[in-house]
Amino acid sequence: MARLKSYLLAGTTLVCALGIGYVMQFGFGLPGQSNTAQSTVLEVSDITDVSSTAVLPMPPSDLQFDLNMPSPKVILAAADSGLAVTDLPQDNAENGFDCQISMQATPAAGAMVNLALTSACNASERVTIHHQGMLFTEVMQPDGTLKLSVPALDENAVFMASFANGDGAMAVTTVTSLPFYDRVVLQWKGNAGLQLHALEFDAAYFAEGHVWAAAGGDLAAAANGEGGFLVRLGQTDAPDALLAEVYSFPRGTAKRAGEITLSVEAEVTTLNCATQVEAQTFELTGEFGLRVRDMSLEIPTCDSTGDFLVLNNLVQNLTIAAR
Repeated sequence: MARLKSYLLAGTTLVCALGIGYVMQFGFGLPGQSNTAQSTVLEVSDITDVSSTAVLPMPPSDLQFDLNMPSPKVILAAADSGLAVTDLPQDNAENGFDCQISMQATPAAGAMVNLALTSACNASERVTIHHQGMLFTEVMQPDGTLKLSVPALDENAVFMASFANGDGAMAVTTVTSLPFYDRVVLQWKGNAGLQLHALEFDAAYFAEGHVWAAAGGDLAAAANGEGGFLVRLGQTDAPDALLAEVYSFPRGTAKRAGEITLSVEAEVTTLNCATQVEAQTFELTGEFGLRVRDMSLEIPTCDSTGDFLVLNNLVQNLTIAAR
């Protein structure tokens, strides 16, 4: 029985071997059939471009031709400024503004001094002018200049200009005509309402010979010894400005003898009523030199607005001898 199983297993093995050999020789087809694979060609037509790049249409090949268009001429025009290179500024840009402050003092008629102040970096700013203790506030012009005439209080006249930032300048000149003049100065600060009045040779108020801010006299007449003149210094519209009034009379060339009555007046206004006003007076007369006096004045209440306070003894009258 065991031998029969061995024969069956051997037969089966032989059949499998023969089958494998057949497949290896002829494949899965029958003998005589070709095993070569037939390739099929797939023709593709009607291709549509789906790219995001636009494709320009092309004309048919039989209609293509060359375009020989004329090239346009471009003419460049430039404005003729007419300026030569030498007309341009030669300063270097990095130099910037010249912030130097300069001041000149020149003697003038009537023992006056003409001041010329220049400061480009202080245009339209306040400036304080100092001279022998007299102080007044001015405002520079928009171009950084200032010109004014100031009565001298010393033959060797020294003037100083000072700005709020501490910068300033100084000028000196000699005023040889000063000994021929008597001078009285009244100075104050802000809206004090003060005025300096001179009644020459018994003149009445508001008549000829009454010299004050509204009728300042004539410098030419003073140079001829015919009368005095008054100048007001300082910008009245500047806040808390320092102001001064200076009366001058040509004692050395006077053509009349007599007395000049001097007084200080204070107008009661809505700006100074019920306040205390402080001021100073300077007197330069004869051989006495410059005398300074401080004053303090109580202004009445606002019920007295429009009234005037007359201070007759604050400054001495001038006694003039004819020459």
